[in-house]
Amino acid sequence: MPPKPLLLASSSPYRRELLERLGLPFTCASPDIDESPYQGETGEALATRLAESKARELADRFPGHWIIGSDQVACLPDGSVLSKPGNHEMATEQLRQSSGHRVLFLTGLALLDSDSGKIDSLCEPFNVKFRELVDEEIEAYLLREKPYDCAGSFKMEGLGITLFEALEGRDPNSLVGLPLIALNDLLRQWGRNPLLENRPAS
Repeated sequence: MPPKPLLLASSSPYRRELLERLGLPFTCASPDIDESPYQGETGEALATRLAESKARELADRFPGHWIIGSDQVACLPDGSVLSKPGNHEMATEQLRQSSGHRVLFLTGLALLDSDSGKIDSLCEPFNVKFRELVDEEIEAYLLREKPYDCAGSFKMEGLGITLFEALEGRDPNSLVGLPLIALNDLLRQWGRNPLLENRPAS
């Protein structure tokens, strides 16, 4: 029986580029969900819930698929959550708040079988230690990369790397938006092995 097709529940070009690295065919669709946090919701609960919600929102439209959902939030040391800034002013404030601090990035991941409703989900943590940033550096960075659709207001795969003092975690891909090590683990648990599926034909 052929494997079910994969669907990435995202319009993010960053997640699409990451998923391409696993070498498996997939399509993309953009879910429409409310990303507002619940009252008192932790960052881990929020990231996981949003990942699951993105996958479930597409289930009826894409029967016979395995749907991958992912979402990310960032948490300051005081527990406050940084989401996507949306504009220059909010991004400036986020980077000022992060300057000199260790920020915990939480990336939720969900894998859903749209036929059975089976879903597995997890939250991948990753710590970023920001160096002390001056306003001139923050302004120069934001004008260069305009990371207004990125949680935490940076693009790690670009010039955002210059904002950091240290990175701590098992999978830097999670910072970009899709934890590939965890996703590979889930796919193998569900019976698909990207490494074996990419073997050259003998």
